[in-house]
Amino acid sequence: MPRNKKKSNKPKPSHSPRLSTILMVEKVLKDNADRIIKVAELKRMLPKKVNHNTLMSIVDYLDRSNKIAFNAKGMMWIVNDSPKLREAIRKASTYEEILAEINR
Repeated sequence: MPRNKKKSNKPKPSHSPRLSTILMVEKVLKDNADRIIKVAELKRMLPKKVNHNTLMSIVDYLDRSNKIAFNAKGMMWIVNDSPKLREAIRKASTYEEILAEINR
């Protein structure tokens, strides 16, 4: 006689993307930092296929960590890795000093 399997109400454990996948997405976004990219377009630009849910969890992580700006139009890389900017922030105590240091 077949047993009836009870469905568990427990949520499935969430899937975490691999670091290599996160870095791959970051690289594509950094290389195209001058424009807004839609999710479908990002999928086509990636060198490897990435599951939609995995990609969306990466986009959510990048958005929460302020590496990208994400809205209905798409996403854009917003992190400034300029060594000149980092040095200006490290040395300055006010916003005006940061601007003066950058413009030197």
